[in-house]
Amino acid sequence: MSSRRTFTSEYKRECAELVIKHGYQVKEAANAMNVGLSSLQRWLSQYRNEMKGITPKATAITIEQKRIQELEAQVKQLKRDKDLSRLITLTQCLLCK
Repeated sequence: MSSRRTFTSEYKRECAELVIKHGYQVKEAANAMNVGLSSLQRWLSQYRNEMKGITPKATAITIEQKRIQELEAQVKQLKRDKDLSRLITLTQCLLCK
């Protein structure tokens, strides 16, 4: 049984750009890059959505969307830290009484 291949975001972007920026047919690009047709179609859909500004739930393909995902993760962590800090302060106040 063969193991499942994984592709980097950069590779997915390169594959999608063959079709979008360089005019390859989807099947032609899939063959040239040695990826499945359905995989490339999925990456193309994700790439187009990201170019429209839609942040994916999966790992982003475009550099801009990757940065957005990183910033969203930082905001989420900061909110958790803030909530924890409030909880600690509240607990300390209750223990002092």
